[in-house]
Amino acid sequence: MSEESNVSIRLSKAAKEFNVGRETIVEFLTKKGFQVDPSPNTKLTPEMVQLLVKEYQSERDVKNEAKKLGDLSYKGGSVSVDSAVQSLTNKQEEEDTDEVFIRTSTLSHKQTPAPEKREEKPAKAQEPAKPVETTPEPETQPEEDSNSPIKVLGKIDLDSLNAKTRPDKKSKEEKQREAKEKAERQKAEKLAEAKKAEEARLAKEAEAARKAEEARKAEEERKAKEAKKEEPAVTEPKFIKTEVQKLEGPKILDKIELPEERKRSKPQPVASSDGEGSKKKKRKRIAGKPEGSSDMPADKNAANKGKGPKGQNQPDPRKNLKKDKNKPQGKHEEKVELSDEEISKQIKDTLARLSPLGKSKTSKHRREKRQQVAGSMMEEQLRQQEEKSILKVTEFVTANDLAVMMGVPVTKVIATCMGLGMPVSINQRLDAEALTVVASEFGYQVDFVSADVQEAIAETEEQDREEDMIPRAPVVTVMGHVDHGKTKLLDYIRNTNVVAGEAGGITQHIGAYEVTTESGKKITFLDTPGHEAFTAMRARGAKMTDVAIIVIATDDNVMPQTVEAINHAQAAGVPIVFALNKIDKPTANPDRIREQLSKMNILVESWGGKYQEQEIAAKTGLNVDALLEKVLLEAEFLDLKANPNKLAKGTVIESALDKGRGYVAKILVQSGTLRIGDMVLAGTTYGKVKAMFNDHNQKIKSAGPSTPVLLLGLNGAPQPGDTFNVMTDEREVKDIANRREQLQREQTRRTNPHITLDEIGRRIAIGDFKELNIIVKADVDGSVEALSDSLLKLSTEEVQVNVIHKSVGAISESDIMLASASNAVIVGFNVRPTVQARKLADQEKIDIRIYSIIYTAIEEIKAAIEGMLAPEIEEVVTCNLEIRETFKISKVGTIAGCMVLDGKVTRNTKIRIIRDGIVIYTGVLGSLKRYKDDVKEVPAGMDCGLNIENFNDIKVGDIIEGYTEKEIARKL
Repeated sequence: MSEESNVSIRLSKAAKEFNVGRETIVEFLTKKGFQVDPSPNTKLTPEMVQLLVKEYQSERDVKNEAKKLGDLSYKGGSVSVDSAVQSLTNKQEEEDTDEVFIRTSTLSHKQTPAPEKREEKPAKAQEPAKPVETTPEPETQPEEDSNSPIKVLGKIDLDSLNAKTRPDKKSKEEKQREAKEKAERQKAEKLAEAKKAEEARLAKEAEAARKAEEARKAEEERKAKEAKKEEPAVTEPKFIKTEVQKLEGPKILDKIELPEERKRSKPQPVASSDGEGSKKKKRKRIAGKPEGSSDMPADKNAANKGKGPKGQNQPDPRKNLKKDKNKPQGKHEEKVELSDEEISKQIKDTLARLSPLGKSKTSKHRREKRQQVAGSMMEEQLRQQEEKSILKVTEFVTANDLAVMMGVPVTKVIATCMGLGMPVSINQRLDAEALTVVASEFGYQVDFVSADVQEAIAETEEQDREEDMIPRAPVVTVMGHVDHGKTKLLDYIRNTNVVAGEAGGITQHIGAYEVTTESGKKITFLDTPGHEAFTAMRARGAKMTDVAIIVIATDDNVMPQTVEAINHAQAAGVPIVFALNKIDKPTANPDRIREQLSKMNILVESWGGKYQEQEIAAKTGLNVDALLEKVLLEAEFLDLKANPNKLAKGTVIESALDKGRGYVAKILVQSGTLRIGDMVLAGTTYGKVKAMFNDHNQKIKSAGPSTPVLLLGLNGAPQPGDTFNVMTDEREVKDIANRREQLQREQTRRTNPHITLDEIGRRIAIGDFKELNIIVKADVDGSVEALSDSLLKLSTEEVQVNVIHKSVGAISESDIMLASASNAVIVGFNVRPTVQARKLADQEKIDIRIYSIIYTAIEEIKAAIEGMLAPEIEEVVTCNLEIRETFKISKVGTIAGCMVLDGKVTRNTKIRIIRDGIVIYTGVLGSLKRYKDDVKEVPAGMDCGLNIENFNDIKVGDIIEGYTEKEIARKL
């Protein structure tokens, strides 16, 4: 036993030995604290085996004893224990021994056949089983086990039993004979099985035929029953049943309608004096009355003849009898079927008769009036619904105004334009085609209310004849990123120094210049600003140009404004010539520029593309003449021509307010000839040409096609990009200008955004919403537009920037009064306030900011908006204290004796109480002491006493965390 407990065995073997299930062993060992895998191959440690021996030793003993008594197997079959037990019992009874108690009455052990030999086989002829003999050994009785429930009385000698039952060896001939017999027997069995299968198949077919015959008979019976049920219905009309009908008097079959004349002319019956005669007539009338009629006088019967009990018209049965003498009894006349129209007409007539006679006309009139009002209201609602999807616009609509009219954010309008290949800014005006396309993207239709004005102008224009067309100078726009050398290139071409006159050394105005090359050909150049704020200026320059020069510095990269300029030129559909500038610098790398352009799908000619490029140095003039030759080559391909013999037409480049000259406009004549004294209409402004100056500020009397001039004489500052026309009728010019001004006011009123409930709710949700009102004044209208556009882009969800007024010219007193009324800030760009305006601003405390560089103005306004934003609060942990002891003092509370672990605690430090890693209180200190003295601060490593304001639930071991709140300015 001890040797087995010291050896590890598998779970399946342990289950067999201890005569219990694997699950029972696993459950027992789990209860004892062992983790055992229920797999049969799991090995059990010696400790587990010892526990199993202690627990299941009795079960194993029982199994061993049963095996001794019941395992009586021998070759060829099994032996029942009953015979052995019976013989043993008989012998013991003869020797006067006690009875034998066996738990199982029968124990058999049979040989388990192999899986492939499970077919039934005929039993072999075996010899009769011999009785089992047992040879008890009384001399050596087995020792009785005290723990075993079975009392062993003897044992069976299996060796002698097997020796007696073992058959003799067979010879080779006998084995062959037996094999042959076995094969014949198997063949006979197979034939018998096949015969049985055939018989079973025939039986099944017979059974199926029998069932089919039964089903057919059942179907025939069912049809016969149905036929019997239907027979009475078919044969019923052949027989007439005798029916007894109770007479109930005459039946009313029809009525006779008498003409009105006959009814009126019918004489009334008069009572006769002859008593007997009257009685006979009365009897006859009474006898002829139907049963149940009342006895009425003769005159009343005549009056009510043919009427029923409720006064309804009833036919006279006597007349019906006379009328229907010749008709067969029991047959009715066929009724005429009415159509749906006749039925509805009768219903309407009946309802009309039922309505009160006194109110018919009045109610009918009111009903018609109500229907008319309801119809007009429905039409009005439909018309309003249709008008909501129709935008009435003029030619003065910007992207921001269009967004307000459609009720969508301006960013979505700009994104839509970008998706359509039209880079626009927030204040850039859109043409008619762009307005239609963008509005259709949002589900709106566009109605141009100024179309009649345009038609009136178009009628005055002259048609060009081919013999009047002459070549004109190309208009070339120079574009690119800021500080890449655009203006420097034009300075070298014109032998001037425009850069020195610009603030900050950058171009902030659009310039127009006329240059004559060495070959005698003229070129008109437009210089556009490169700063990102002047997007609209670059767009206008690209629309007015014939050829675009994109200047790129070779010591820099292809910058965002360069990409924007290329997009503007491609959208306008003009040829592009790339000028790779600053080639004389040691850091120049033109191949890097070509590579970056190729990534934008733009290949220059040197790399096998279609776009011309030229390496130049604008400062020294290197290869500038080659660049101009390429520009003229592109212009020759375009075959530019114009008609100078007609009224001038062109585009406004820039406008401004000059103190000595008044309103001036820089224009470009595109066709016709402009002369002094012509009546000019430009947008909402008009006037006669008083004087004209060229780009060298020299007076000129006329300007032909492709000529830039400075125009004096207009009554206002026209919008840059407006088309100007010369007209002959002054009255017509004023009418058109007034009509345009009226349309512009209506457009402004429609695009003025009003606050809505949604906007109020949004501001309340934000909590600290602020507005910044700004008045923009600048020297030229293009700068006004650029600055306003840049400032509006600075708006955030918490701070909204509103440009309430913008115009050109000096800051006046009216601007100060408007700023005082609207609490606005005045931003001046290259302008100054007048003396009276400055005094008024000092009195009203109005802030006036003057700038000469646009990005300086944008940066300062951006800083002001950031100052208006609510700062972010950040917490900084300053110290940690551990509570070592607590003291409770009456009228004071609980005092904590603490040790400063790190940092420095001060009297004003905000604290948190942390217990087991959880914050249980946040507050401030009530007092801070060291010994008996109040102190302002206690550094790390020193102890102190403190109490917490309005909190006494402190315990030893709590951590006090001190922190401060730091405000961080927010950035846009």
